[in-house]
Parts: sequence; C-alpha cells; structure tokens
Amino acid sequence: MLTDRYGLALATASPTARDAYVDGCDLLLTVYPDALAAFDRAIGADSGFGLAYAGRARALQLASDMRGAQAAIATAQGLVSGLPERDVSQIEVFSLLVAGKPDAALAAVRKHVATWPRDALVAGLAANQTGLIGMSGHAGREQEQLDFLAALAPHYGDDWWFNGHYAMALSELGHQVAARPRIERSIAQNPRNASAAHALAHFYYENDEPGPAISFLRSWLKDYPREGGMHGHLHWHLALVHLQEGDFQEAERLYTEAFAADDYRGPAFIKMLDAPSYLWRAELAGHPRNHARWKALRDFADRTFPRTGMAFVDWHRALIDAVTADATAAEARAKELDEMVRAGRYSAGSTVPTLARAFVAFQQQDFSAAIDAIEAVFPERERISGSRAQIDLLEFTLLKAYLSAGRLDHVRRVLRARRPGPRGIPVAGLEALQRASN
Repeated sequence: MLTDRYGLALATASPTARDAYVDGCDLLLTVYPDALAAFDRAIGADSGFGLAYAGRARALQLASDMRGAQAAIATAQGLVSGLPERDVSQIEVFSLLVAGKPDAALAAVRKHVATWPRDALVAGLAANQTGLIGMSGHAGREQEQLDFLAALAPHYGDDWWFNGHYAMALSELGHQVAARPRIERSIAQNPRNASAAHALAHFYYENDEPGPAISFLRSWLKDYPREGGMHGHLHWHLALVHLQEGDFQEAERLYTEAFAADDYRGPAFIKMLDAPSYLWRAELAGHPRNHARWKALRDFADRTFPRTGMAFVDWHRALIDAVTADATAAEARAKELDEMVRAGRYSAGSTVPTLARAFVAFQQQDFSAAIDAIEAVFPERERISGSRAQIDLLEFTLLKAYLSAGRLDHVRRVLRARRPGPRGIPVAGLEALQRASN
C-alpha cells in the first residue's frame, strides 16, 4: 500500500499520483508555490484520488479562488463512497473550511487528529496564527494553540514541519529556551521551509535581535519565489526591523517592492494585514503620512474585503478607515460590527469595534478617548487575532497617545509591564523620555 511522507495510507494505486500528492502537501506545508500544479498531476494520474481534490481545494482557497476551491471540494465529496475513513474525515474537514464554517472546521480538525495525529495537512489548519485557533477570537487562544501542538508533539518526533510551528507557539508565550533549538533544527532539516523562516523571524523579534533578523531574512529571501505565500509577509518582518533600526528608506523600499507591491502575488488577506499596519507604525515612529498609499489601500480593501466578519482583517481595515474615511463612515462600520457582536456572530466580541473607535479618536487627536478605548480591550487583545508582533501595534498606539496627552507616568508603567525581549519600540518621543528618565 502506498503511503504519504508521514506513513499514512493513500487510496491510490498509482505511484505517480502518490508522488505528486506528497509534493503538493510538502509545498503547502513549506508555503512554496506550485502546490496546485502538483495536486493536478496527482489527479491526472488517478482521477478518483479524493485526497488530491481536497488538497487542490486548499491550494485554491489559499490563492483566494473560492469558486475553484468549492468546485474541487465538491468533486472530493462526490468520491467519498468507498473511501477509507481517514480520507472521508479529511474531506469533511476541508469541506467545512471552504464553506466558511470555522468553528465546525476546528471541531472536525480536533476529532480528526485525535485518530490520525500525523495528518499534517489537517493539523496545519490549527497550527499557526492565521489558523482556526489563531483566528478563533477565543480568550486564551495563544495557550490553546500551544496546548494543541503540545498534544501532537509525541507523534511527530523531530519532524521539520512540526518543529517550526511548535517553536513559534512556544516563542509567542515566552518559552524562548525551548523554542530556539526546534526552530534551528527545522531550518537545518529543510531550508526550503517558509513556515520555519517565519517562526525564526518572530523569534528574533521576541528576543530583540535585529542584527541576526536582518542577516537571516536577507539571505533566506534571496532564494524564495515571489509567488510564495510568505514572500510579502517575510519582507514585512524585515521592514519592521529596518524601521526599528532607523533605516526608513529601506523599509519604504520593501513596502513598494514587496509586501504592498502593485504586482503582489501572495494571498490578498496577508497584504490586507501587512500594508496598513506598516504605514500606521511608520507614522507612530514620526515619519510623514503618505496619503497616496493610504488611498490605494482603501481602494484595495474595498475591492478585496468589502464586508466585515473576519476580526483579523476588520481591525486592520479599521486602521485604513481611521486615516482615510470620514468619521461617519468609520462609525457605520463599527456599528455593523456591534450588531454582529449582539447577534452572537462575532467571535472576537466587542474588541474590534472598540478599537475601530479608538483609532478614529487617535487620528482626531482625541487622545483621552483613544486611551480609554484601548485600555478597555487591552487585557483581552489576543482575541483580535495576530502574533504578538502584530498586536504590538496597539501597545505602540497607546504609548503614543499617552505621550501626546502628557501622561508620562502611564508611559513608564506600560514600559515596565512590557514582556521581556522586544525592547525596540519605534514611537516618536519615547526615546527622549527614556533618556531623561535614566
């Protein structure tokens, strides 16, 4: 019987289909391009290979081709009669995912990995910050994700894919000593692994190591295809380091040429996060506003994410609204979120509409209102989705509001309470205050 790389049986008698399917899975797991072509080769060698259609659906979903993803998973569903139990279960997981039912999909993932823990394509749906746990809106979702991976750890041993994700979850919660060797082994075992490169970028951020971060990312990105799903986001990480180090010109170049480029080839979802958060951070650091860029982002958001409902996108859209929209339009979107919260259809609760109003107040220089709103949700900020590096934008905004309002004791209190590790805070005026306090 043919098996995948994790020793799981595959319902195909074609070695060609098996090899192409394994290639497709590895390309998804490493976030390299051409997974779709690999799954198509598998289907071409065995048109009844149900899991290849499920993989095809996942690849199309990640490429923002939802119609294609729905068609692929429908074909897979039509093949389930007579398939092994694992195949049927995996197809059900991806069916729920493509149907936009994240809570049900997460429940199905948990049930699936309880029986087949080494099914990495399914486990991967809940293994990172943009996965079903990371974007769940749950309070305590960082620990929930770490617990999910810790339960799987005995089944993966020293696997390169698993080590990268497990290390990042450890690093996000401050377990740096445990995280470092896993990340290093993951990269060493498979250098062509964007997930591990991403984990290492976060590790360097959390440990305040800008020099190694720049050196590693510059070197690693030289060989990573522009079509790779992490191409833009890893350049965003590099830009943040340059911004922190005062090299604004290089950060701006990366914005234009990589993570907000006109010919951006990665998931639109990722550009929707990275581009506005960078512009907001650049302004917090004291750099002038680029009105044309903000307008272009508003046009992009209107085209690609016209509706609310995904907290991770919504709070980044709120940044764009605060800068480019009139207050009435921004408030209308916040009220739409309020209605979803009241109807129980918004897993992140009131955090995002509260922050949307905080961002508007900040832009209107009503710093007291901005402070009150951010402080209200700050203890449960993980619910809005994102890594600690991404969510640091809230803390930086709060610090700038405190500085602008003359609440210097509050600035010092936040700095004392800040987690150990990432000490570089690109907020204009903060360094002068710190020097005066020493």
